[in-house]
Amino acid sequence: MGRIRAAIWENETQNGTRHNVTVSRLYKDGDQWKDTSSFGRDDLPLVGKVLDQAHSWIFDAASGGNDNSDGGDNPF
Repeated sequence: MGRIRAAIWENETQNGTRHNVTVSRLYKDGDQWKDTSSFGRDDLPLVGKVLDQAHSWIFDAASGGNDNSDGGDNPF
């Protein structure tokens, strides 16, 4: 969502499937795109929205609602 992105990692454990989330912010340094895990004050509302979407996706996946069998990326 904008410059903020979340990656959802699925891990199989002895206790079942667990999910972890990493969040990053994209920025341009000259001609190169880079990412960071540091966020400014104005980034925080968007970080919250992205994390809310990640949370919803994880709960939907746990109930069998997300079919990511095509290997595509998450929708955010």
